[in-house]
Amino acid sequence: MSLLPTAFDHDLLHRYLRHLSHERQVSPHTNDAYSRDLGAVVAFALAQGLGTPDSFTDAHIRDFVAESHQGGLSPRSLARRLSAVRGFWRWLQREGLAKGNPALEVRPPKAGRRLPATLDVDRMTRLLTPQVAPAAQPSMAPDPTLATRDLAIMELFYSSGIRLAELVGLNLGDIDFDEQLVRVTGKGRKQRIIPVGGPARRAVLAWLALRHKYLLGDEESPPRPLFIGRNGNRLTPRAVQLRVAAWAKQQGLDVNVHPHLFRHSFATHLLESSRDLRAVQELLGHANLSTTQAYTHVDFQHLARVYESAHPRAQRKKASGE
Repeated sequence: MSLLPTAFDHDLLHRYLRHLSHERQVSPHTNDAYSRDLGAVVAFALAQGLGTPDSFTDAHIRDFVAESHQGGLSPRSLARRLSAVRGFWRWLQREGLAKGNPALEVRPPKAGRRLPATLDVDRMTRLLTPQVAPAAQPSMAPDPTLATRDLAIMELFYSSGIRLAELVGLNLGDIDFDEQLVRVTGKGRKQRIIPVGGPARRAVLAWLALRHKYLLGDEESPPRPLFIGRNGNRLTPRAVQLRVAAWAKQQGLDVNVHPHLFRHSFATHLLESSRDLRAVQELLGHANLSTTQAYTHVDFQHLARVYESAHPRAQRKKASGE
């Protein structure tokens, strides 16, 4: 049985790093990351006068996390560092060099939720009202059929808020033009029915009138993909991403336009108008309402208007002379 070390120092850390390399066979990149993170723990211990692993308490680990955070580490990096610390102490316990694991119950600060990027209504309208049809490749002349297809894709993205994988998975029978609905298969193979707006229906019908140009011979039996490429095969997600980006660039938009941006914009604009979070959750196919709530950040102006009009202390009554 090993004896407790007389000092919590770099020698102890080097023993652990050798264990990672030789016994667990972690990659050199991972070993370097552990070396940096745990080196910071050793430096903290020396600065605090903590002589052995058992000198550490959970309060010391929290102080270490707070110091690392103040030093500029993001919540994600802090989570990685804490994971390294917990693993270090598990090894110390296994080797008989520590009695407990002070990092076991310590949690890093929560990462701030990254707000989804959107296009405002004006820029979305500009994007979907093309002045120049983008070429299939920079060296080629514009192909009107491809432009018609691409506009149909983007109108459907924005009209229904569907995911990229859901769009490329659509088949000819999935859009009901009479009922103005589209049936999509989402995550977990769950199906949902979503309304399709007038501009999107017209754009898809325009594409269907030209779709036969890319069929190589007789089309096979169903399922028959709604959106196909020059080779007559189902359009790939990567092809859609490239076409959307090329379209936006040629329309002069100064933002990175990608398929999911249409979904974000769909949800944001719908929430701004309807205030119905549950309905938007259903349309997006979110399993949890908390996922949909990420879009509510954009609606502060509405909340401010409600506050101004409804709260007794916020209402500003005009003076008689005003």
